Amino acid sequence: MSTESTEDRILSVLEEDAKASYADIASRADVSKPTVRKYIEKLEDEGVIVGYSADIDPKKLSSQSIAMVGVDVESERYVEATRALKNLEEIEELYTSSGDHMLMAEVRAGDGDELADVISDRIMEIDGVTAAHPSFLQERLK
Repeated sequence: MSTESTEDRILSVLEEDAKASYADIASRADVSKPTVRKYIEKLEDEGVIVGYSADIDPKKLSSQSIAMVGVDVESERYVEATRALKNLEEIEELYTSSGDHMLMAEVRAGDGDELADVISDRIMEIDGVTAAHPSFLQERLK
């Protein structure tokens, strides 16, 4: 039996395979199916598990361009700008960052031109946003 907690073992399985059945999770985490069900319900209720998603290989998407966009925001407008960014449907994910930019946004659009329009017409128009630096995702390596 692993020294890793039951919760951590269950989360590890889910992170590897969000589609895993309770039976598969139970087997891989070395616990019973009722234990898996109990922990997953608890983790969802506590907001630890906030959703389930599919990992997408951007290179395989012929109908979409995906970019990680570093966004800089005026400190005094941070809360309002972040709220506005979260409401943009083209932004799939939004993260705070300790790197070169205050925020990192995963932006999806039909093609590079549409992505440029999202950045210039939607993101840069938000009050307080001072810069947006896109990096296009090309090939998923892991």
